[in-house]
Amino acid sequence: MLDLCNKRWPRKLLVIACLLSVLVCVLISYRECCQPRQDEQKFFQDWGMGSNFVRSMWDQEISETYRSGRRQYRMHLQQARFVDTNLNIDERYVREDTERLAAASPAQFDQDRRTRRDGRRHRVRATNPDNPLAFGYRDDDERSSPSDTTLNPLSSSLNATRKLPQVIIIGVKKGGTRALLEYLRLHPDIRAVGPEVHFFDRKYDNGLEWYRRKMPPTIARQITMEKTPSYFITREVPARVYNMSRDVKLLVVVRDPVTRAISDYTQTVSKKNTKKFEELAFINNATGLVDTSWSAIRIGVYAKHLERWLQYFPLSQFMFVSGEELISNPGREMGLVQNFLGIKKVVSDKHFYFNQTKGFPCLKKKEGSSSPHCLGRTKGRAHPNIEPTVIQRLRDFYRPFNMKFYQMTGRNFNWP
Repeated sequence: MLDLCNKRWPRKLLVIACLLSVLVCVLISYRECCQPRQDEQKFFQDWGMGSNFVRSMWDQEISETYRSGRRQYRMHLQQARFVDTNLNIDERYVREDTERLAAASPAQFDQDRRTRRDGRRHRVRATNPDNPLAFGYRDDDERSSPSDTTLNPLSSSLNATRKLPQVIIIGVKKGGTRALLEYLRLHPDIRAVGPEVHFFDRKYDNGLEWYRRKMPPTIARQITMEKTPSYFITREVPARVYNMSRDVKLLVVVRDPVTRAISDYTQTVSKKNTKKFEELAFINNATGLVDTSWSAIRIGVYAKHLERWLQYFPLSQFMFVSGEELISNPGREMGLVQNFLGIKKVVSDKHFYFNQTKGFPCLKKKEGSSSPHCLGRTKGRAHPNIEPTVIQRLRDFYRPFNMKFYQMTGRNFNWP
């Protein structure tokens, strides 16, 4: 051994040995650091992802979504065959859909599916509105909330049905009820009728079944709601609502009675010619005696109307919403409403922006759209000029009623 160490080796052999050592080190490093392990190779091969992992994952997700859509569409066709047979609709519609499905690209498939489903559901609604295939595509005045997309009739686990309302916005006119309804419709757990139903005050003889059919379809977790501001001031309504449901929750949007009366008058003037505000508000303008027979004045006596409702419902089932706060701080007021309804706080300040022209908040996104949305042209009208003395007389008239209303509700609205 000592002889081998002491022996002088040729220089060429030493160079070759060094090169071989370096090559072995490079091969070992490459194997450990750069070459995938055996289990990783198997993973990539099984899923067909190759070296471009991220792109392959994305392609797989799109493919799975497309296949899921095809499965749902086949379910739809199976249900449609039954409906079309019962309605004596030509079976060729189903055959055409099946043939197109085989050759459709994802984009064409999606558009064709919507078009045929829309037509078929309208045919079903004409014969049987309660059929699940009629859900999802309704008339514009029945469109209710962004959660329309969740009411997929092809999923039997949803079981969407039309229910009597659990929440009613009962008042008051020109207080901000339309704004409250539009804000609540942003919530996925709220389903509301668009137009005012007027069931309990004008159409009660039509019966509860007629009323239920006016409601939008809802699933188990969703709340059915409707809005008719005249309910709050109509004598017969509290008893009729109580007979329908003792547990219904009642929302009342209130506003400074004087401002509300002027807004009410402004709406009337926009529709027809009428007397001056002072002539309608007072029996005798000289004496300042207020005419409570005029509806614009009578609606603002909130305490009197609330007394009738409290004969049937406890105060805990009422939520009194400030119309002023819906304008100045909609996010906070909507938070209180959502707490009262027992739903998650979804609607917040991020959904609103203040429109300087109209003078009240607008929605950053319209229901079912990504574009901003303000209330209609009839909202935010310029009020006529009313003499300060007239306004002060009305404030003096309403003050004792306002104080009583604060005591009854437990909330001070700080009206002048």
